[in-house]
Amino acid sequence: MSSIESAPSVAGSLPAEPPSPAWGSSDWQARLAEVAELMREMSNHTDPQEMVRAYGRRVRQIMPSDRWISLSRRGLEYPQYRITRSSLWTEEVNPWKQKDKLPVLEGGLLAELIYADQPRIIDDISAEMKPDDPAADQLAGMRSLMAMPHYDQGVGLNMVVSLREAPNAWEPEEFPERFWISSLFGRATQNLVLTDQLKQAYDVVDRELRVVADIQRSLLPKKLPEIPGVELATYYRTSQWAGGDYYDFFELPGGRWGFLIADVSGHGTPAAVMMAILHSLSHGHPGHPDPPGALLKHVNQRLATTYTAENEVFVTAFYGIYDPSSRTFSYACAGHNPPRIRRCSQGTVIALEDVGGPPLGLFEGLDYAESSVTLVPGDYLVLYTDGVTEAMNAQGNQFTPDRLDTILGLCSLSAKQMVDAILEGVDGFTGRRDPDDDQTLVVARIS
Repeated sequence: MSSIESAPSVAGSLPAEPPSPAWGSSDWQARLAEVAELMREMSNHTDPQEMVRAYGRRVRQIMPSDRWISLSRRGLEYPQYRITRSSLWTEEVNPWKQKDKLPVLEGGLLAELIYADQPRIIDDISAEMKPDDPAADQLAGMRSLMAMPHYDQGVGLNMVVSLREAPNAWEPEEFPERFWISSLFGRATQNLVLTDQLKQAYDVVDRELRVVADIQRSLLPKKLPEIPGVELATYYRTSQWAGGDYYDFFELPGGRWGFLIADVSGHGTPAAVMMAILHSLSHGHPGHPDPPGALLKHVNQRLATTYTAENEVFVTAFYGIYDPSSRTFSYACAGHNPPRIRRCSQGTVIALEDVGGPPLGLFEGLDYAESSVTLVPGDYLVLYTDGVTEAMNAQGNQFTPDRLDTILGLCSLSAKQMVDAILEGVDGFTGRRDPDDDQTLVVARIS
């Protein structure tokens, strides 16, 4: 006999649990204590199979029966149903993970009961059951039946059937409370199943997001360029697994280097996808990405005509080209936070905000104005996204560019130490709250 085959008669059934002394007594406090213990145990379970097993053991003590059967018609049509549990079985089956081991039955008394969608007591099933009933082996030797549907969105997709050998064995006055208790447990079990399914779905999404994050990070520079007279350091952190911040460097003729920093609107995977598109468009510029305005114009035109025309996504960006031979930094801006130059020789901060234009992807046919500045030894050039300056503390206050400028006054630091000092300042201000937005820093120290 297989694990889900039933014995031919009641003699093969599992022995009934002895009734609980407390439940049969008139001591309401003892009964309450037993119910409280049952509820406490149920609250500790995270596996629906384990919870059903523990609940069944306790309930059979509180409300004993000679046999019990669980039915399901999920995913089936009348008159089909499955027996998912039975006290006749010598080995339990997990109906959520081993459905293929549960054969589909058609018709008979149990089919009529589960599709009726109503709780019911039958005082003598021998008068209603036919000899060829497909569940005759489960019902053999039983006379009294109590059927309690478990509703899901108003439909009794599951049912618990309790059986007694004697006719007229169920007390109708107790039936509403029994049905109530059984239904609440059925709802709790289904919620636990849904929780488990939701966790599995989240795990799948989590794995996919990790892959997206790995792909995104692979688009960032593998190593920092070696630029004469320049010490570089960077920092990159997404607020979720993946994000929309982007930075890059472009090697240009004559020893010059392009510095690009950008921020896609939004967060998460959609922003990461657009970040990947931005990477492709930036590296797909015909010829060298030079001068700065030409690269921004190219990316803007491709975004506006192909990628952002039918949605509300846009990209802020700043692109500058540094010439080590003259220490000239020429640049153009598309709605991005103006980089800061800390001129340590004069104790001043220069915000590169003299040029600008709309973010990329909003309008076609735009030109972006350019400007330039000459850097001197000791200068710090700091490119950043708004996740740094707009980082918020618990009171909803932003870190602000002014606090960034104060930290930039630490003129004795290396580029890496300056990045660390900025991050420490942000963490100290926010109380180390997880960032609400992606954070990117590019610091160049002119030596």
